Amino acid sequence: MHRVIGDAPTDAATDLEATPFTTDEAIACYRDLVRTRRFDERALALQRRGWMSGYPPFEGQEASQVGAAHALADDDWLVPTYRSNAMQIAHGVPMSDVLLFRRGYPEYASGHDLNVFPQSVPIATQIPHAAGLGMAVEYDGDGTTPAVLCYFGDGATSEGDFHEGLNFAGVFDAPVVFFCENNDWAISMRRNRQTASATIAGKARAYGFEGVQVDGNDPLAVREVVGDALEDARTGSPVLVESLTYRRGAHTTSDDPSRYRESRSDLPEWRTADPLERFETYLRDQGVLDDELVAEIDADAADELEEAVAIAEVAPKPDPADVFDPVYETLPPRLAAQKEWLEEFASEHDVYDLER
Repeated sequence: MHRVIGDAPTDAATDLEATPFTTDEAIACYRDLVRTRRFDERALALQRRGWMSGYPPFEGQEASQVGAAHALADDDWLVPTYRSNAMQIAHGVPMSDVLLFRRGYPEYASGHDLNVFPQSVPIATQIPHAAGLGMAVEYDGDGTTPAVLCYFGDGATSEGDFHEGLNFAGVFDAPVVFFCENNDWAISMRRNRQTASATIAGKARAYGFEGVQVDGNDPLAVREVVGDALEDARTGSPVLVESLTYRRGAHTTSDDPSRYRESRSDLPEWRTADPLERFETYLRDQGVLDDELVAEIDADAADELEEAVAIAEVAPKPDPADVFDPVYETLPPRLAAQKEWLEEFASEHDVYDLER
């Protein structure tokens, strides 16, 4: 039911009992879809009022990210990028950490002990890192090699880092799943304007391993396909997963999609429809979700968000000059002068006043 052949999902209405997942696992996916959708809505509103400088919305891609996150084992590694907030939250990263990152705090200062790399903002630079991480955990392993799940968008496949990372993984049998979330847009560029490949999954053949497509708006489908891919990766067979989904909002809060995106997409409805509504309808039809449980999950998500925002708002503001400290043991004279100037400037101005 879970793979995509051509451009259409197969057996999208399979009964829950016929899937590998229990009712509790399906409800857990739904709960994280709600949590991450509410997070995205709140984060966007916070940015619009100047609470943070910028934010990349992920509405429409929650099922893809939640399903992939639920496939991870505790000792697996997640290598995220800037739009993977739903994946990080579903994997256990506190919402407050994601908010703090957007307010200028380093992710490596978090108190969580999850195997999650800091999210990469430059396009595709995390892909070679993921290949290297996979090789490292295999070399250091004790026979129970964790797998690495590396997230990126379809635009990243046009970067040289993508080809270098997959080439290394294929040559050295790195235990990595390359998870490409194909939302059909590389900022304002349609997928068919940046690659002539029939599919992104098909690119894996050039590097000697398997590529597979999945309906990215079905969280159980994604969980099954990514789970299988992670198992293959642990045995030394990397996999490229292309998750077909759609970005319903802007690329970032500085983007205006009305300038380049037509009001009606030419993609099929199963890719562009709201994945949260689709999965909720499915679970109601399966008799495992009702109004009472929906209200409870919504209330829990609202409480969690309020706590996350409160934590972020009382966090002490970092010293801008701290950016130099983890980089150099001894600052070169030019950078030492820059740090001194920045410290003096910060002492006289509120550098975190986003309305200035």
